[in-house]
Amino acid sequence: MKKEDLPKKIAVFPLSNFIIFPKTTVPLNIFEPRYIDMINDCMKSGKLLGMVQPKSSDRKIDYIPQLYQIGCLGKIVSFKETEDGRFLIELKGLIRFQIEKEIKSGKKYREFEVNFKDFFNDLDDKKENIKFSDLELIFKDLKSLFEKRGFIINWKALEKQSLDETINALAMASPFTLEEKQVLLEAKNLDMRKTKIAEILTTYTFDQYNNTTVQ
Repeated sequence: MKKEDLPKKIAVFPLSNFIIFPKTTVPLNIFEPRYIDMINDCMKSGKLLGMVQPKSSDRKIDYIPQLYQIGCLGKIVSFKETEDGRFLIELKGLIRFQIEKEIKSGKKYREFEVNFKDFFNDLDDKKENIKFSDLELIFKDLKSLFEKRGFIINWKALEKQSLDETINALAMASPFTLEEKQVLLEAKNLDMRKTKIAEILTTYTFDQYNNTTVQ
């Protein structure tokens, strides 16, 4: 996608503890009526929508959550309707954005004016110069954290991907908190994201050695 084709306003899907990064693809199961409407509208107009984390995971009816300012624009690259009326989509991350203001549209879902100016490098195809060997320790710690939390990751498949896809996929799927995932999303480039993952992991390994309480 070119800079000049980026939309000025987008529909936004606020999903707690879930992020999508540029150059990664995620499956989504859409079943709430307002988001069914949103996907229908997006399919007719460029197939683009924004993913943003709410600052609270409160799910009360009629509760309108505050959102983080930074999210990621995605394109629907696969769409299937189930017999019971749900949509199964795959969303590919394109570029991060910053929210400017909410648009009052009368629709059931939320729309925002956004800008992309700080994140145009997300559209570049260049590969960042980080070697797998630089990441072995991080991956070792991350692997043990994933396994302790019962996550199964196909590490061999990951190693065949480009490094930015691998780091982003692990950051996205990690059992980190909502706030920690947001920090990773907002990290300016891959090198900083790698550093942030390492910093977050040190808090988890520290807790592991200090939390020796018998349950």
